[in-house]
Amino acid sequence: MKSVVIIGGGIIGLCTAHYLNKQGYDVRVIESGDLTDGTSFGNAGYVSPSHFIPLASPAVVGKALRWMLNASSPFYVKPRLDPELLRWGMAFWKSSRESYMLKNIPHLNNILCFSRDLTIAMKNELGNHFRMEEKGCLMLYRERATEKQEQALAHQAAGIGLMANVLNAAEVQSLEPKVEVAVRGGVLYPIDCHLHPGDLMETLRASLLYKGVKFELRTAVTGFERQSKTITAVLTDKGAIPCAELVMAAGSWLPGLLRKLDIGVLLQPGKGYSMTYPDVERNLCYPAILIECRVAMTPMGADLRMGGTMEISGYKRQIMPKRVSAIYDAAKTYYPGLRVDFPKTDSVWQGLRPLSPDGLPYIGRHSGYRNLIIAGGHAMLGLSLAAATGYLVEELISGKSPSINMSAFSTERFN
Repeated sequence: MKSVVIIGGGIIGLCTAHYLNKQGYDVRVIESGDLTDGTSFGNAGYVSPSHFIPLASPAVVGKALRWMLNASSPFYVKPRLDPELLRWGMAFWKSSRESYMLKNIPHLNNILCFSRDLTIAMKNELGNHFRMEEKGCLMLYRERATEKQEQALAHQAAGIGLMANVLNAAEVQSLEPKVEVAVRGGVLYPIDCHLHPGDLMETLRASLLYKGVKFELRTAVTGFERQSKTITAVLTDKGAIPCAELVMAAGSWLPGLLRKLDIGVLLQPGKGYSMTYPDVERNLCYPAILIECRVAMTPMGADLRMGGTMEISGYKRQIMPKRVSAIYDAAKTYYPGLRVDFPKTDSVWQGLRPLSPDGLPYIGRHSGYRNLIIAGGHAMLGLSLAAATGYLVEELISGKSPSINMSAFSTERFN
């Protein structure tokens, strides 16, 4: 039985372990934390084919230039002299050209829809212990200019086969009978799903443990043993772990680990925040993105999670109160009657999203080593793309033809 070591116990790593275990591989997951402190645990919980526009796009660049130095804005870059940030920024700028975006949309759409189907199949296999609902997601707006942009996006979605229902204010309100919604209108994407990401992580972990997958938690990777172009073992602070195949799924920490193998990859950590309110008396019925503020609202059973912002400030984990206020204020603006209090600092979650320059993930083998596969750089789409990523990695290791065209996800496309 071939041994596969996965570095990273986030949702990408767990889904990869899930599909490899199903094919009979001996799987071991190495994780520096305890599975509850990473970005996979506290995100908005979206499985979103509606997010077919890559992060790198002309619209995002235009807004980013206005927002990037404002600490309260949806997109903030902390000014600093950092060669890696400068290289990433130049690649992001080039990838944001309309021609690049249009070339990448079909690839992102394919993997998003493929991943949605796999996630639903996983729910049916493991049991819906993670509160998954397949009812869609609302894109809400308050301004006329945004309305025009979102309706154009809905038309573009229809062109690639995604249903998008344009709603006026009254129609939006009819979907939320418990809470006042102060918007001009919205677009409903029925294909979208939402779930509780922490519960999904726990469901997968329990299933994998039961099936014999081994976990090395609170374990730091210190290096690698190599023979020619083969990685023979992962060195950790608890000893060496042999491997026949190695999957790097370490999220925002991918660049540092790859440097130990003399491999460079363009990736920046993008900090996001979330707050979760338990047992909300009059909760939302639909998840929604508050477009002008880039805030996500997700009902999770009786609970409500709100989150958002993109803060590129390196690996520092401190919380900026201005950014928490921006999320809370947006929620109260769009939902004036929502009965939630401003959160205490110790109840605010933050995590680092791994951002590739073009908004597409890195999935595939690397030419530097015969047995190395990289699975990272999923940005805000980690949960949306996790099932597909894990499935594709299993196909690569098993020598199968991939289920979808993976050319856009090349691990060396910025070399």
